[in-house]
Amino acid sequence: MIGDMSFPVEPWQLRESGLDPNQLARAESLFALANGHVGLRANLDEGEPHALPGTYLNSVHELRPLPYAEAGYGYPESGQTMINVTNGKLIRLLVDDEPFDVRYGELRAHERILDFRRGVLSRTAEWVSPAGQAIRMSSVRLVSFVQRAMAAICYEVEPLDASARLVVQSELVANEQLPAQSADPRAAVALEAPLVAEWNGSHGSHAELVHRTRYSGIRVAAAMDHAIDRRSAMGVTAESDADSCRVTITALLAPGQKLRFVKFIAYGWSEQRSLPALRDQAAAALTAARQTGWEGLLAEQRAYLDDFWARADVEVDGDAEVQQAVRFALFHVLSSSARAERRPIPAKGLTGPGYDGHTFWDSESYVLPVLTYTAPDAAADALRWRHATLPMARERARLLGLSGAAFPWRTIHGEECSGYWPAGTAAFHINADIADAVIRHVRVTGDSDFERHIGLELLVETARLWRSLGHHDLDGAFNIDGVTGPDEYSAVADNNVYTNVMAQQNLVEAANAVRRHPERAHELGVNAEEAASWRDAAGDMCIPYDEKLGVHPQSAGFTRHQVWDFEHTRPDQYPLLLHFPYFDLYRKQVVKQADLVLAMQRRGEAFTEEQKARNFAYYEALTVRDSSLSSSAQAVLAAEVGHLGLAHDYLREAALIDLRDLRGRALDGLHMASLAGSWIALVEGFGGLRDYPGAVNSGAANLEAHMSGVLSFAPRLAEGISRLAFTLCTRGRRLRVEVTDSTASYVLLRGEPITILHCGEAVKVSMDGPVRRDVPATTAGPQPSQPPGREPEIFRVDSSR
Repeated sequence: MIGDMSFPVEPWQLRESGLDPNQLARAESLFALANGHVGLRANLDEGEPHALPGTYLNSVHELRPLPYAEAGYGYPESGQTMINVTNGKLIRLLVDDEPFDVRYGELRAHERILDFRRGVLSRTAEWVSPAGQAIRMSSVRLVSFVQRAMAAICYEVEPLDASARLVVQSELVANEQLPAQSADPRAAVALEAPLVAEWNGSHGSHAELVHRTRYSGIRVAAAMDHAIDRRSAMGVTAESDADSCRVTITALLAPGQKLRFVKFIAYGWSEQRSLPALRDQAAAALTAARQTGWEGLLAEQRAYLDDFWARADVEVDGDAEVQQAVRFALFHVLSSSARAERRPIPAKGLTGPGYDGHTFWDSESYVLPVLTYTAPDAAADALRWRHATLPMARERARLLGLSGAAFPWRTIHGEECSGYWPAGTAAFHINADIADAVIRHVRVTGDSDFERHIGLELLVETARLWRSLGHHDLDGAFNIDGVTGPDEYSAVADNNVYTNVMAQQNLVEAANAVRRHPERAHELGVNAEEAASWRDAAGDMCIPYDEKLGVHPQSAGFTRHQVWDFEHTRPDQYPLLLHFPYFDLYRKQVVKQADLVLAMQRRGEAFTEEQKARNFAYYEALTVRDSSLSSSAQAVLAAEVGHLGLAHDYLREAALIDLRDLRGRALDGLHMASLAGSWIALVEGFGGLRDYPGAVNSGAANLEAHMSGVLSFAPRLAEGISRLAFTLCTRGRRLRVEVTDSTASYVLLRGEPITILHCGEAVKVSMDGPVRRDVPATTAGPQPSQPPGREPEIFRVDSSR
């Protein structure tokens, strides 16, 4: 039953006591380890029972045909699916010839702990075999943030009551059998045996496999080695074949004696490097890890995470469950991106194959705002990956008859993989989302080299797309017609407000960046006339407004549509896309996820305070939140317009999406955007952080002047939160913000003094000590309503857990 699984509320770890066979898939996602380069689902060491085996390498994918009932111009011809690569987690144990399998015998105790500060997954078990032999095993697993190609497992086993003959089989296995494909479009396509064997070998305690994907042509090398406590081991043998390697360790132990070893697992992959080169790469990684040793790997991991938490931790008093959840979220967001290094950040990270491992606009709009303030190097690398895919985006634009670059709606490698164009190709706002991430990164970090070499070209090519996609009408307004905004229940609409205000920012900031870097702009073929045309389009941008209702229609004509029949929609008919034709959704007032509300979050300076309040109330009554992307945006705007209790409910929904499995989809990976959204809801919602480009001198001709704007805070806490504290990295500084119900405190932990805005007041902050200001009382209008049955759930924390 979904939601049955629960965990003790602990601030720095996630603990599972016992083992529920019906919740294996969910636990495999929750306790997954990754570093952005390598990802391991939390399958049991012995491999079985399992729900969904998973070992992932960022961007390693296979191609598959995209069939269409009818062909159409510009339809993508092939899809890309992240594949389960060679599994190095397997450590099978036999006790007097009886396989250790928790489904048989008696499992006396079982516990797993994911430690957010140490970056390891620990497991202990006591088991009695069907023959009556009792053993205790323990393992500690890590995926290294420092040595990016490496994972390692420290494994111990001991007999408890009588001497036992133990046999341990440590394996590498390729082409594992996966569960049958789900009919749910959010699930991954299961590909059978995607890896073609090229080489295998073994000697001593070392073994390796090399495979190549059949169609995408990606070569993958996996290697393992072992550091074995020879005092207890009687013998070690190794063997290999095309799809598997096995190192076997035998021991005869008396009660109290332990067999202990460390398994080192290394991966290498490339579309271009030769087989010998990849073998050498994996071997080098193994050598470095063995020289570091298990204790060295643990020390490196802790030091890396100590530094991360010093600049990224969020402290929440009053809601212990949210405190645990936001640290769980930050750990997994970091794990999805830290060492991605010019590769994408998938929607499910490297915790599962949901959405085929594709990256969407989620990355730039939800994950990168968090990384920009907490791990800016990871944010920069994600944008460098987008920059590397520009040739494919330019080609896609040309295919569509447009200028500039048309970035894909969903992809792994850079090509468009969405077979449904109304919700895919038509969602051009991804271009503006990428531009928004570039603008924020440059503004927050002050990295002029990044803007010159990476950011400028992204801004230029996205601006060119908008200028060719839109047009001036007879009244002189600039229109962007036939697009899909964030709300995929309203497709192919004219003048979607989110798309238009984000494109407006894109156009203006591209022109400003061109002024700051004239020589680089000249290399990109930008002249004064083209930049002026971007400003003209931005200045003339059509922003629909319904004068009669006093709200912004989500897109032109939206408020004239018939309202969806919420009263007669059953609870089991959500999400609507699985139970109603898109045609019916497209012509009704029903909102899948925050769209106009997200526009007010990202471009708040484009709306008055009165407009925000009226818009928020209007769209609350229409938004069904059939997407995990919605809750955090609604939390931020609810807090801004004064509905603090509602904001707290949405925060909890975003933060607990996977810990409580609110969508029933944690089985195939975690929702990275919603997890990042818990930080956004806390820092932007209750912390009141705003970093609108409009707050800075947007017309500045140089970066120094462009960066002269200030961060703005308007903090306010919900009744259920008594204190909130967080740290931001900004322009080489670390700024700590602490908020209570009556006071906000600002102090610099590192860097030169900085001027911020507190509720509109300029405040200079330095390392001399905290600067405190009062938090004004919050007022709100009437409480908005949601569609029947779609109110945010109000979760109660069980203090006994």
